[in-house]
Amino acid sequence: MPASVKIRKGLDIRLKGHVQGAPHVLPSADRFSIHPTDFHCLVPRMAAKAGTEVKAGEVIFTDKKHPEIKFVSGVSGTVQEPVRGEKRRIMRVDVLPDGGGAVEHASLDPTNPDGAAVRAALLERGYWPMLRQRPFDVMPAPDSAPRDIFVSGFDTAPLAPSAAMVLEGRMDGFRAGLAFLNALLDGGRKVQLGVRTGDTTFDKVTEADITAFSGPHPAGNVGVQIHQVCPLNKGEVVWTIGMQDVANIGDGLMSGRYVGQRTVALTGSRSQPALLQTNIGTPLAHIIKDRVLTDGTRVISGNVLTGTVRGEEGGLGFHDQQVTCIPEGNEPLFFLTKGWLGPGFDKFSASRAFPTWLMPKGKEYDLNTNNNGEERAFVVSGQYDAVFPFDIYPVQLIKSIMVGDIDRMEKLGIYEVAPEDFALCEYVCTSKIAVQDIVRNGLNQMIEEFA
Repeated sequence: MPASVKIRKGLDIRLKGHVQGAPHVLPSADRFSIHPTDFHCLVPRMAAKAGTEVKAGEVIFTDKKHPEIKFVSGVSGTVQEPVRGEKRRIMRVDVLPDGGGAVEHASLDPTNPDGAAVRAALLERGYWPMLRQRPFDVMPAPDSAPRDIFVSGFDTAPLAPSAAMVLEGRMDGFRAGLAFLNALLDGGRKVQLGVRTGDTTFDKVTEADITAFSGPHPAGNVGVQIHQVCPLNKGEVVWTIGMQDVANIGDGLMSGRYVGQRTVALTGSRSQPALLQTNIGTPLAHIIKDRVLTDGTRVISGNVLTGTVRGEEGGLGFHDQQVTCIPEGNEPLFFLTKGWLGPGFDKFSASRAFPTWLMPKGKEYDLNTNNNGEERAFVVSGQYDAVFPFDIYPVQLIKSIMVGDIDRMEKLGIYEVAPEDFALCEYVCTSKIAVQDIVRNGLNQMIEEFA
């Protein structure tokens, strides 16, 4: 029996637009896109100029600071001129597919993997960017040695798909990926896998140490699981990786070809929910085509709490397994019916401000993007503590970041957290503070100070 942890603090935001059923294979798109902005602190250096023909798995660009880290094309095709933003920052690189072949590598055996060979393969074949590191929530350095590797086997974000949905037919690759990752750990230790209590998807997995979690969101956040199983101390490094990317590594290293498969849940009240089997870098326009009411809709790569708005021209986020479509909140509301004096029978509230807290727990809501107010004075209300399941004082940490107090940030636990861990704090915040941006700024300060 795996160890069991119950998360008591948190909040499940019940939105309309859940996905159900088996995955549908999405036809190939007319473009493959990769966003360097998905990787914090990355400065890309183009390895393939515009007009260059590349095979699937061939390098498009590298990390300027660590040239060993390579970013590869998911398709065979022609590299386009990078889309640039302010100060000529590369925002997106596109490849137009031509149906050609893929780069062939030697296959690795998951039954007896060599740690050095696995590390070299992850760097050379484009799988290294799938890894993230705590502290700082960045891509790990090529020479870093993790204390542990954590994988969250479930997602509790609003409308997120289940593990059974996204790993259907991929458990052999998932288990092989765990075996390869185990080779990167010293002392014969195993990957730490967090699963939802009662989920039978991982019952046959023996390649990981399993801990079962129950409770509301953010129980599925890997940061919460690290904090509960083995908290991060100063000087330690922990790697994290998504469950689909574990399967990609397993399938890719065994086959010798790059695998960037992604099963995406198209969700939200403005969509026709569907489970779509596609690849990392598929344009959002291709995913939502004929499935979304485009007028007055916000299309988010990811979930409503931590996702990114890129427009239809942007590609699926590198780490995302969900696309959410909800109404834009830009319509004026009559204050006696739908506004601040309205009864609020169709509004969701974390503070029982509306009578919907008396409704059945299964009731779902069609919420929009309206903040219902603007940023105001930062007051201590206790709201953060109710949804923040860390043994950390969230308000004090946020304030120490705002004033740039490095020592206090360190003492209050900034090494353990990432912006996504504060997403619910931002949602319930009376003061409408952009908490996730503040945490990201704090992590940036720590990187400049110590990294």
